[in-house]
Formats: sequence, C-alpha cells, structure tokens
Amino acid sequence: MGALSRKHFLDLEFAPKEDLQKIIDTAYTFKDVLDRPIKKVPSLTGKNVVNLFFENSTRTRMSFELAEKRLSSDVTNFSASSSSLSKGESLKDTIQNIHAMKMDAVVMRHPTPGSVYQLTKFVDAVVINAGDGTHEHPTQGMLDMISIHEKFNGLEGVKVGIIGDILHSRVALSNIFGLIKMGAEITLCGPPHLIPVNVEELGVNVTYDVDELIEWADVINVLRIQRERMGLGLIPSIREYRHHFGITNERLTNHKKEIVVMHPGPMNRGVEIDSNVADSEQAIILNQVLNGVAVRMSILYLLLSPGEEN
Repeated sequence: MGALSRKHFLDLEFAPKEDLQKIIDTAYTFKDVLDRPIKKVPSLTGKNVVNLFFENSTRTRMSFELAEKRLSSDVTNFSASSSSLSKGESLKDTIQNIHAMKMDAVVMRHPTPGSVYQLTKFVDAVVINAGDGTHEHPTQGMLDMISIHEKFNGLEGVKVGIIGDILHSRVALSNIFGLIKMGAEITLCGPPHLIPVNVEELGVNVTYDVDELIEWADVINVLRIQRERMGLGLIPSIREYRHHFGITNERLTNHKKEIVVMHPGPMNRGVEIDSNVADSEQAIILNQVLNGVAVRMSILYLLLSPGEEN
C-alpha cells in the first residue's frame, strides 16, 4: 500500500484528515517541480495508469494526463464513446479487459454516483475518482483546498462561501466534506430550490442573499451554472440568475473588502461571474488549474510510489 491510509482515492467524506494534509504537503513539493525548466520526475517510471472517462471532460482529463506524464508513468486514455460499450459490451467486461492489461491505477469519471466503489470490486488496481455523477469530485476538492491553503497559509477558520447550484454539484459536496474536515467554515448560497434539504446537517450555513455571503466570506467559490438545466425550469433565465446571484464587479466594489474569488471551470462569463471579476487580481482561477496538476501528482505519487510506507 502507498503512503495514504486507504488503497483508493474515492471521496473526501471518509478520507482521514491526516491523508488530506499529506496530499496538500506533497502537492507543494510538486508545485516546485512544475516551476523547474525540466518539469518531470521519474517517481512512477514503469507504472501503468489508464484514464477511463465515461463523460466528456477536457480540464480534468488533461490535468490527470499531464500529472501522470510529469511523474513518468505510462498513460492509456479510454473514451467510452469510441469503445465496445457503444456496441453493447457491459461496463464490467470493459473494465476487466482493461485490467487484464496489467494497469496499476485507474482514473475514472462516470455519470453514475457510486460507480467508483463498484469499480474497486472488479479490479485490483488503485482507483481514483475523477467525478462520479452528482456524488463527489474529490481531486477538484483537493485542488480547491490547496488553493485556499496557499492563500491563507492554512485552512483553519477560513470562511468559504460556495455559490450556485449546490444540489447537483459534486464539486460543492467535495468542498464541503474536505474543508469542514480541515477546520474551515462554509456558507452555501443559491436559489432555494437548488440548495439540498437539510444540508445544514453537514455542518454548513445557508443564505439566499449573495451580498450577505460576500460580506461574511474570505473566499467565494463560484460554481458553473449548468445551462442544460435551464430547459428543466430550474433556472428561469440567465438575466434573472445574474441579477440575484451573479458575481459582478459592481457587487464586489459595493462591499469594499478584499475577497478571494475561485471557480472550478469551465466558466459561463456574464452569467455566474463577470469577465472583469474572473480576470481580476482577486481571482485565483488560473492558479487553481496549476494546483490541479500538482495535487493530482501528489495523489498518484502517494498511492503508487514504491517504497512508501504508512
């Protein structure tokens, strides 16, 4: 087993605090590597990693692939749309065929919540969750955490506001589990019908007033509004959403305070966030992207590097 307490990295809900801190500490080391002229280390030479994506993804998939290559592992990319799954092959058969190729780790994104837990029953390889439906996106949660940690030199007591469609967001859930565990305070904000019922039981506060949230928070993490949900009647219109919940320059200027702005991407500029906010000095969105590579290098290394001990 690697240097983490669990063989797989499936969630932040049940991950021990010590594991999360170890991932953050190790990610800082890999950030230094990414600043070097030669951005590659031989840590996972000879290890085989497959990226198994059953949903479209650009940012997460590229980030994982870059992290794997920076660690010198062998990388195989699998796309469900061009696989035998489209010909009727079962998920179990596909996965077992991939495993027969002697993969050391599987990075999987799948639209079904809990699918990564099923995957661990089919393979002996390390499994890393790259997003399972509306459940969790733990590596995104970790990159958000290190981005805040880097800005405030820690997470204890930092006030984090999460704005948007909390109900359908795996990013929000991983943020909640991870940040609460590390001592941060969280307040959620969004349309009432897009805030989960009884979500306060997870240790968070809720407000429906974005200005109240901005006045309270040290950091705001602005979630992407999924335009496809507008057809379901969940979001009446872009204009109305922007008026009530959009992070605009005027809104931030009115509060006359320093606040860190984050976004997991991809952004809908002019909807949940304005371009002049996203491109401002307050925003650390591009730094989140770099931290995403470093934190995924950290997780892969801690799970797969030979000679690591608990």
